Amino acid sequence: MGSLTGSTLDRFTEYSAHEGLGLILATKRKLHEEKSEYQTIEVYETTKFGNLLTLDGLVMLTGRDNFIYHEMMVHPALFTHPDPKRILIIGGGDCGCLQEALKHPVERVDMVELDERVTRVSEQYFPELCASNNDARASIYFLDGIKWVEDASEGSYDVIIVDSTDPIGQAARLFQAPFYTDCRRALGDQGILVVQSESPLLNRELIKSIHSEMDSAGFPEIATIHYPQCTYPSGWWSSTLASAAMLGEFRSQEIGKHFATRYYNKDIHAAAFALPGFLQETLARSLKTRD
Repeated sequence: MGSLTGSTLDRFTEYSAHEGLGLILATKRKLHEEKSEYQTIEVYETTKFGNLLTLDGLVMLTGRDNFIYHEMMVHPALFTHPDPKRILIIGGGDCGCLQEALKHPVERVDMVELDERVTRVSEQYFPELCASNNDARASIYFLDGIKWVEDASEGSYDVIIVDSTDPIGQAARLFQAPFYTDCRRALGDQGILVVQSESPLLNRELIKSIHSEMDSAGFPEIATIHYPQCTYPSGWWSSTLASAAMLGEFRSQEIGKHFATRYYNKDIHAAAFALPGFLQETLARSLKTRD
């Protein structure tokens, strides 16, 4: 639960009693607070990390480090697919993933976010993330992403990016086999699904479950990548990719050719797939070892 307390220095604190750890960000002031139909949305001005967006007291992004997460949610998948043209983003209401996807020569990006207020607040307090919202290739819908995928035509997308909150409440459905099965059907033959999969250190069993659920949904190739994210629990985050194609191949010669990135590059791409020993052990029964 986050709180803004006044002492010598105002601060936002996200504390997890379950994990016995927390994050403190020094703040100057609270810029915004509202209760939408789905959650409490707050924005703070911090002293060192730019603006901070929280949902139900949990850190979603800061102006200083969000680029790592958004680049790693988007570019590894889009540079792995041989010709990504049709992209679907489920969630991602802050529009950071939308902006990164539109840097590629795609034909269209559909963003389906349940809570319109997250996007409207982001447009006001994180305009740098929303600068591409009016791109002619972008369509933003404020609907249930699970229903959207369920209704999608077979093979209608090349890449599906699930930029969700933690697997709590309604978002839990985004981490289960029925949803992944619908994604599998909505993707083309070489389509790629990528989901945010929490902390490798704190959420190993969740990552293992994601692999198992994706396997049950019929994805023959599954891989988890990891990267730093200092304002998320443990400072270490992951995304999990699934596909019918080989995830170990990527268009390395094109990375950096048409647009610049701040964190992602071809060496980071390759390194992100190298798992530490403890995570390899956790995923031993789930990781696909195909000869």
